[in-house]
Amino acid sequence: MTLSERNAFFKAGIVSCAVFVILIIAISFFTMPLYINNSNQTFTENNEISLNEDDENNITSPLDDAARRPHNFLHKIANSIAGYNYLAVHISLFLLTAFSLTGMILIYNYFERTSTPEILYIAFFIVSCSFEVIRIIIPLHLAFRFPTIYIMTAMRILLFARFFGIFSLFTAGICSAGLEIQRIRNAILIITIAGMILTISIPIDVLSWDTSFNIVNGYNTMFKMIELVAFITIITSFLITAKNKDSKEYLYAAIGILIIFIGRNLLLNTDNWIGTILGIAMLSFGMWMLCSKLHKIHLWL
Repeated sequence: MTLSERNAFFKAGIVSCAVFVILIIAISFFTMPLYINNSNQTFTENNEISLNEDDENNITSPLDDAARRPHNFLHKIANSIAGYNYLAVHISLFLLTAFSLTGMILIYNYFERTSTPEILYIAFFIVSCSFEVIRIIIPLHLAFRFPTIYIMTAMRILLFARFFGIFSLFTAGICSAGLEIQRIRNAILIITIAGMILTISIPIDVLSWDTSFNIVNGYNTMFKMIELVAFITIITSFLITAKNKDSKEYLYAAIGILIIFIGRNLLLNTDNWIGTILGIAMLSFGMWMLCSKLHKIHLWL
Protein backbone atom coordinates (compact mmCIF):
# COMPACT_ATOMS: atom_id res chain seq x y z
CA MET A 1 0.00 0.00 0.00
CA THR A 2 1.43 3.34 -1.05
CA LEU A 3 1.46 6.47 1.09
CA SER A 4 -1.12 8.11 -1.19
CA GLU A 5 -3.49 5.16 -0.78
CA ARG A 6 -3.02 5.16 2.98
CA ASN A 7 -3.56 8.92 3.17
CA ALA A 8 -6.75 8.53 1.14
CA PHE A 9 -8.04 6.22 3.84
CA PHE A 10 -7.08 8.77 6.49
CA LYS A 11 -9.14 11.41 4.68
CA ALA A 12 -12.10 9.04 4.32
CA GLY A 13 -11.83 8.26 8.04
CA ILE A 14 -11.91 11.94 8.92
CA VAL A 15 -15.06 12.44 6.84
CA SER A 16 -16.85 9.41 8.32
CA CYS A 17 -15.96 10.41 11.88
CA ALA A 18 -17.21 13.94 11.21
CA VAL A 19 -20.51 12.48 9.98
CA PHE A 20 -20.86 10.49 13.22
CA VAL A 21 -20.20 13.61 15.30
CA ILE A 22 -22.90 15.54 13.42
CA LEU A 23 -25.25 12.55 13.72
CA ILE A 24 -25.02 12.24 17.48
CA ILE A 25 -25.49 15.99 17.91
CA ALA A 26 -28.65 15.82 15.80
CA ILE A 27 -29.96 12.76 17.65
CA SER A 28 -29.44 14.53 20.97
CA PHE A 29 -32.52 16.65 20.36
CA PHE A 30 -34.67 13.50 20.36
CA THR A 31 -33.01 11.58 23.20
CA MET A 32 -32.41 14.27 25.82
CA PRO A 33 -36.01 14.10 27.17
CA LEU A 34 -35.43 10.44 28.03
CA TYR A 35 -32.47 11.15 30.30
CA ILE A 36 -34.19 11.80 33.60
CA ASN A 37 -32.82 11.50 37.10
CA ASN A 38 -33.50 8.02 38.44
CA SER A 39 -32.23 8.64 41.95
CA ASN A 40 -35.06 6.60 43.50
CA GLN A 41 -33.77 3.37 41.99
CA THR A 42 -31.30 0.90 43.44
CA PHE A 43 -30.06 -2.41 42.13
CA THR A 44 -30.12 -5.74 43.92
CA GLU A 45 -27.30 -8.28 43.83
CA ASN A 46 -28.95 -9.85 40.77
CA ASN A 47 -28.91 -6.51 38.96
CA GLU A 48 -32.68 -6.22 39.20
CA ILE A 49 -34.29 -2.84 39.86
CA SER A 50 -35.60 -2.35 43.38
CA LEU A 51 -38.00 0.48 44.18
CA ASN A 52 -39.62 1.79 47.29
CA GLU A 53 -43.37 1.27 47.28
CA ASP A 54 -43.96 5.03 47.39
CA ASP A 55 -41.71 5.52 44.37
CA GLU A 56 -43.19 2.89 42.04
CA ASN A 57 -45.35 5.46 40.29
CA ASN A 58 -42.55 7.98 39.89
CA ILE A 59 -40.85 6.23 36.97
CA THR A 60 -41.49 8.15 33.79
CA SER A 61 -38.60 7.09 31.57
CA PRO A 62 -38.88 4.00 29.33
CA LEU A 63 -35.14 3.56 29.79
CA ASP A 64 -35.91 2.22 33.26
CA ASP A 65 -36.72 -1.10 31.59
CA ALA A 66 -32.96 -1.72 31.53
CA ALA A 67 -32.62 -3.95 34.59
CA ARG A 68 -28.88 -4.52 34.30
CA ARG A 69 -25.78 -2.58 35.10
CA PRO A 70 -22.23 -3.14 33.87
CA HIS A 71 -20.60 -5.55 36.31
CA ASN A 72 -16.96 -5.71 35.22
CA PHE A 73 -14.31 -5.15 37.89
CA LEU A 74 -13.64 -1.50 37.02
CA HIS A 75 -17.32 -0.69 36.87
CA LYS A 76 -18.07 -2.30 40.21
CA ILE A 77 -15.72 0.22 41.78
CA ALA A 78 -17.31 3.14 39.92
CA ASN A 79 -20.82 1.85 40.66
CA SER A 80 -20.08 1.73 44.38
CA ILE A 81 -19.14 5.41 44.31
CA ALA A 82 -21.67 6.88 41.85
CA GLY A 83 -25.11 5.95 40.61
CA TYR A 84 -26.02 5.59 36.97
CA ASN A 85 -26.84 8.51 34.72
CA TYR A 86 -28.07 8.15 31.15
CA LEU A 87 -26.75 11.59 30.24
CA ALA A 88 -23.26 10.37 31.15
CA VAL A 89 -23.73 7.46 28.73
CA HIS A 90 -24.80 9.83 25.99
CA ILE A 91 -21.81 12.10 26.61
CA SER A 92 -19.46 9.10 26.54
CA LEU A 93 -20.77 8.23 23.07
CA PHE A 94 -20.22 11.78 21.91
CA LEU A 95 -16.70 11.80 23.37
CA LEU A 96 -15.86 8.56 21.55
CA THR A 97 -16.90 10.04 18.21
CA ALA A 98 -15.06 13.29 18.98
CA PHE A 99 -11.99 11.23 19.96
CA SER A 100 -12.14 9.41 16.63
CA LEU A 101 -12.42 12.63 14.62
CA THR A 102 -9.63 14.37 16.52
CA GLY A 103 -7.43 11.28 16.41
CA MET A 104 -7.77 10.87 12.64
CA ILE A 105 -7.00 14.55 12.03
CA LEU A 106 -3.87 14.34 14.15
CA ILE A 107 -2.74 11.09 12.54
CA TYR A 108 -3.15 12.58 9.08
CA ASN A 109 -1.18 15.69 10.04
CA TYR A 110 1.68 13.83 11.75
CA PHE A 111 1.96 10.74 9.53
CA GLU A 112 1.05 12.13 6.11
CA ARG A 113 4.64 11.80 4.89
CA THR A 114 5.90 9.25 7.41
CA SER A 115 6.01 5.59 6.39
CA THR A 116 4.76 3.74 9.46
CA PRO A 117 3.12 0.32 8.85
CA GLU A 118 1.55 0.24 12.34
CA ILE A 119 -0.29 3.53 11.97
CA LEU A 120 -2.76 2.22 9.37
CA TYR A 121 -4.09 -0.36 11.81
CA ILE A 122 -4.11 2.12 14.67
CA ALA A 123 -6.22 4.37 12.43
CA PHE A 124 -8.60 1.43 11.87
CA PHE A 125 -8.98 1.13 15.63
CA ILE A 126 -9.61 4.86 16.06
CA VAL A 127 -12.31 4.89 13.37
CA SER A 128 -13.95 1.82 14.92
CA CYS A 129 -14.48 3.80 18.14
CA SER A 130 -16.76 6.22 16.28
CA PHE A 131 -19.18 3.35 15.55
CA GLU A 132 -20.11 3.34 19.25
CA VAL A 133 -22.63 6.02 18.32
CA ILE A 134 -24.76 3.09 17.12
CA ARG A 135 -25.65 2.38 20.76
CA ILE A 136 -27.85 5.47 20.67
CA ILE A 137 -30.37 3.26 18.85
CA ILE A 138 -31.60 2.03 22.25
CA PRO A 139 -33.16 5.35 23.40
CA LEU A 140 -34.24 6.04 19.81
CA HIS A 141 -36.10 2.73 19.73
CA LEU A 142 -37.85 3.59 22.98
CA ALA A 143 -38.79 7.02 21.62
CA PHE A 144 -40.07 5.93 18.18
CA ARG A 145 -40.82 2.19 18.65
CA PHE A 146 -39.43 1.02 15.32
CA PRO A 147 -39.04 -2.74 14.61
CA THR A 148 -36.37 -4.56 16.59
CA ILE A 149 -34.84 -5.95 13.39
CA TYR A 150 -33.12 -2.59 13.02
CA ILE A 151 -31.60 -3.00 16.48
CA MET A 152 -30.33 -6.46 15.53
CA THR A 153 -28.69 -5.12 12.36
CA ALA A 154 -27.19 -2.12 14.16
CA MET A 155 -25.76 -4.26 16.96
CA ARG A 156 -24.09 -6.65 14.54
CA ILE A 157 -22.50 -3.69 12.75
CA LEU A 158 -21.28 -2.40 16.11
CA LEU A 159 -19.89 -5.78 17.15
CA PHE A 160 -18.04 -6.08 13.84
CA ALA A 161 -16.55 -2.61 14.35
CA ARG A 162 -15.39 -3.56 17.84
CA PHE A 163 -13.75 -6.81 16.77
CA PHE A 164 -12.25 -5.18 13.68
CA GLY A 165 -10.75 -2.47 15.87
CA ILE A 166 -9.28 -4.97 18.32
CA PHE A 167 -7.83 -7.15 15.57
CA SER A 168 -6.42 -4.04 13.90
CA LEU A 169 -4.47 -3.17 17.04
CA PHE A 170 -3.38 -6.81 17.19
CA THR A 171 -2.03 -6.49 13.63
CA ALA A 172 -0.26 -3.27 14.59
CA GLY A 173 1.60 -5.26 17.21
CA ILE A 174 2.60 -7.83 14.58
CA CYS A 175 3.79 -5.00 12.31
CA SER A 176 6.00 -3.70 15.08
CA ALA A 177 7.55 -7.17 15.27
CA GLY A 178 8.41 -7.07 11.54
CA LEU A 179 5.40 -7.89 9.34
CA GLU A 180 6.30 -7.14 5.74
CA ILE A 181 4.55 -4.08 4.33
CA GLN A 182 3.73 -6.04 1.17
CA ARG A 183 1.39 -8.26 3.20
CA ILE A 184 -0.76 -5.43 4.51
CA ARG A 185 -3.64 -6.14 2.11
CA ASN A 186 -3.71 -9.79 3.19
CA ALA A 187 -3.70 -8.76 6.85
CA ILE A 188 -6.67 -6.43 6.29
CA LEU A 189 -8.58 -9.24 4.59
CA ILE A 190 -7.83 -11.67 7.42
CA ILE A 191 -8.97 -9.36 10.23
CA THR A 192 -12.10 -8.46 8.25
CA ILE A 193 -13.07 -12.12 7.81
CA ALA A 194 -12.28 -12.90 11.45
CA GLY A 195 -14.44 -10.01 12.63
CA MET A 196 -17.33 -11.08 10.40
CA ILE A 197 -17.21 -14.70 11.62
CA LEU A 198 -17.31 -13.66 15.27
CA THR A 199 -20.05 -11.11 14.65
CA ILE A 200 -22.33 -13.57 12.85
CA SER A 201 -21.84 -16.28 15.48
CA ILE A 202 -22.92 -14.20 18.50
CA PRO A 203 -26.54 -14.58 19.70
CA ILE A 204 -28.13 -11.21 20.46
CA ASP A 205 -31.15 -10.52 22.68
CA VAL A 206 -32.56 -7.28 21.28
CA LEU A 207 -35.07 -7.02 24.14
CA SER A 208 -32.42 -6.91 26.85
CA TRP A 209 -29.86 -4.15 27.39
CA ASP A 210 -27.98 -2.54 30.21
CA THR A 211 -27.73 1.01 31.48
CA SER A 212 -24.79 1.78 29.18
CA PHE A 213 -26.99 1.09 26.10
CA ASN A 214 -25.24 -2.20 25.37
CA ILE A 215 -27.32 -5.08 24.08
CA VAL A 216 -26.85 -8.28 26.08
CA ASN A 217 -24.92 -10.74 23.92
CA GLY A 218 -24.71 -14.51 24.21
CA TYR A 219 -21.35 -15.97 25.27
CA ASN A 220 -20.46 -12.53 26.57
CA THR A 221 -17.79 -13.82 28.96
CA MET A 222 -16.07 -15.82 26.24
CA PHE A 223 -15.82 -12.85 23.91
CA LYS A 224 -14.57 -10.65 26.74
CA MET A 225 -11.79 -13.19 27.17
CA ILE A 226 -10.98 -12.97 23.44
CA GLU A 227 -10.70 -9.21 23.80
CA LEU A 228 -8.49 -9.53 26.89
CA VAL A 229 -6.19 -12.10 25.26
CA ALA A 230 -5.90 -9.91 22.14
CA PHE A 231 -4.80 -6.88 24.15
CA ILE A 232 -2.34 -8.95 26.21
CA THR A 233 -0.87 -10.26 22.95
CA ILE A 234 -0.60 -6.72 21.54
CA ILE A 235 1.22 -5.48 24.64
CA THR A 236 3.50 -8.51 24.60
CA SER A 237 4.36 -7.90 20.92
CA PHE A 238 5.47 -4.34 21.65
CA LEU A 239 7.46 -5.47 24.69
CA ILE A 240 9.26 -8.11 22.64
CA THR A 241 10.01 -5.53 19.96
CA ALA A 242 11.32 -3.13 22.60
CA LYS A 243 13.73 -5.80 23.81
CA ASN A 244 14.82 -6.99 20.35
CA LYS A 245 15.40 -3.47 19.04
CA ASP A 246 16.59 -2.09 22.39
CA SER A 247 14.11 0.78 22.07
CA LYS A 248 12.39 2.48 25.00
CA GLU A 249 9.86 3.99 22.60
CA TYR A 250 8.30 0.57 22.01
CA LEU A 251 8.14 0.07 25.77
CA TYR A 252 6.21 3.33 26.14
CA ALA A 253 4.00 2.24 23.23
CA ALA A 254 3.16 -0.96 25.14
CA ILE A 255 2.21 1.10 28.19
CA GLY A 256 0.05 3.25 25.92
CA ILE A 257 -1.77 0.14 24.69
CA LEU A 258 -2.50 -0.88 28.28
CA ILE A 259 -3.92 2.55 29.08
CA ILE A 260 -6.00 2.44 25.88
CA PHE A 261 -7.46 -0.92 26.90
CA ILE A 262 -8.55 0.35 30.32
CA GLY A 263 -9.94 3.62 28.98
CA ARG A 264 -11.79 1.90 26.14
CA ASN A 265 -13.32 -0.62 28.53
CA LEU A 266 -14.56 2.16 30.78
CA LEU A 267 -16.12 4.14 27.93
CA LEU A 268 -17.77 1.12 26.32
CA ASN A 269 -19.50 0.08 29.55
CA THR A 270 -19.71 3.18 31.69
CA ASP A 271 -23.04 4.48 32.97
CA ASN A 272 -21.82 7.25 35.28
CA TRP A 273 -19.64 10.35 35.18
CA ILE A 274 -16.65 8.67 36.83
CA GLY A 275 -16.30 6.17 33.99
CA THR A 276 -16.94 8.81 31.34
CA ILE A 277 -14.33 11.30 32.54
CA LEU A 278 -11.70 8.74 33.52
CA GLY A 279 -12.30 6.65 30.39
CA ILE A 280 -11.88 9.44 27.82
CA ALA A 281 -8.84 10.78 29.69
CA MET A 282 -7.11 7.38 29.67
CA LEU A 283 -8.09 6.58 26.08
CA SER A 284 -6.81 9.93 24.81
CA PHE A 285 -3.59 9.83 26.82
CA GLY A 286 -2.87 6.23 25.85
CA MET A 287 -3.42 6.96 22.15
CA TRP A 288 -1.21 10.05 22.35
CA MET A 289 1.54 8.01 23.97
CA LEU A 290 1.28 5.23 21.38
CA CYS A 291 1.23 7.48 18.30
CA SER A 292 3.88 9.93 19.53
CA LYS A 293 6.35 7.12 20.23
CA LEU A 294 5.73 5.45 16.87
CA HIS A 295 6.16 8.80 15.14
CA LYS A 296 9.49 9.29 16.90
CA ILE A 297 10.65 5.79 15.92
CA HIS A 298 9.85 6.12 12.21
CA LEU A 299 10.49 9.83 11.73
CA TRP A 300 14.08 9.42 10.59
CA LEU A 301 13.76 6.03 8.88
